[in-house]
Amino acid sequence: MSSMQDQFTVHFWGVRGSIACPGSETVRYGGNTPCVEMRVGGKRLIFDGGTGLRVLGQHLLSKMPVEAYMFFTHSHWDHIQGFPFFVPAFVKGNKFRIYGAVAPNGATIEQRLNDQMLHPNFPVPLQIMGAQLEFNDLEIGETIALETIRVETALLNHPGEAVGYRVNWNGHAVAYITDTEHYRDRLDPNVLHLARNADAIIYDATYTDEEYNSPTSSKKGWGHSTWQEAVKVAEAANVKQLVIFHHDPLHNDDFLDDVGEKVKAAFPNSVMAREGMTLQIASPLAVLMPDSSEDAKVSV
Repeated sequence: MSSMQDQFTVHFWGVRGSIACPGSETVRYGGNTPCVEMRVGGKRLIFDGGTGLRVLGQHLLSKMPVEAYMFFTHSHWDHIQGFPFFVPAFVKGNKFRIYGAVAPNGATIEQRLNDQMLHPNFPVPLQIMGAQLEFNDLEIGETIALETIRVETALLNHPGEAVGYRVNWNGHAVAYITDTEHYRDRLDPNVLHLARNADAIIYDATYTDEEYNSPTSSKKGWGHSTWQEAVKVAEAANVKQLVIFHHDPLHNDDFLDDVGEKVKAAFPNSVMAREGMTLQIASPLAVLMPDSSEDAKVSV
């Protein structure tokens, strides 16, 4: 049996975009907003702090003391609203190294996480958190070295800017590319760079092409992409596995089932992100769906 030191796994705690949408029509895919955990070479990396971060926090309570690296793409509400409810951050003895780019208005990630917890918006200030919080301002385009792990960054096309990430370790790579809008005349070179030859890419496919180009309610300029563009990126970048992510809150389970079938027909090595899903970045790649047994693991 392999140890945590030689594993690279990806765990999905929140896969929805824009706003949390719990209810009977979102049970299979989940209604929590973005939070993706990667366990890489014995380290824990957390990407975004949407409402899925609260669920991850409950899971981590049995594993304390916890040390993790947290990377934020940007600070729109759906990516930070889980942070005030992340219980391990309130517990002394835990440590979180937090990374984010400085916003165009000059606000650091520390300032933005702090501001959402100020009165009258929230009753408890960030300073109440008992864990050791280390804030780091990253320069978009820099590579962060965490011992044997390299985390690359690149600018994404999103209102107010967002950061895309690529995690490299031991010859494997996973790209986290959410909250980005494709260009209509070319593929985004930053996206292609992050996705190049990756074992898996997690891509913002909030809309379909039909929704994006709708003559009555176009989504152009909203900062998100489509599953059709995700397929183009996956093919052009020679990725092994495509994960469709950041589901629109208006897309219920049946709608996403239909999208998943279309994506798989266009790019067979694809999967729709679901809460509780795990990717094992190994050879062969495998996907373990939530609440399923080892027998349900699918090689892709």
